[in-house]
Amino acid sequence: MIATVSRKAHFNAAHRLHRIEWTDEKNRQVFGKCSNPNYHGHNYELVVSVTGRIDRETGYVIDIKTLKDIIKEEVEDAFDHKNLNIEVKEFENLNPTAENIAVVIFNKIKPRLNLEFDLEIILYETPRNFVTYSGMH
Repeated sequence: MIATVSRKAHFNAAHRLHRIEWTDEKNRQVFGKCSNPNYHGHNYELVVSVTGRIDRETGYVIDIKTLKDIIKEEVEDAFDHKNLNIEVKEFENLNPTAENIAVVIFNKIKPRLNLEFDLEIILYETPRNFVTYSGMH
């Protein structure tokens, strides 16, 4: 039997959407207020879902405590109350859009899971704006 186990988490972080090689004017045209040179913040909501076979002995797909610890170590400790552009190495040369943040989170969590598990990340930047990423290209 296959099931999906999900865990919600959240973190608060600041970012600025911009491309260094573009002029300030072009950045404003493309990214609007999100290109504010003084940054802006979000209260991100995260849903991490792991799909796999239910273990016959434990009844688990994955121990939710294990998933909780992975999310804390890989996402909350790394991103919470940080300026993503300045303090998070993954965004040194990567624009911290919601799409890119979701991909980075996926790439941080996936190696910590058993290979047979499928992973899906849903990242809410606002209650109405969110991104879903499951490793598909």
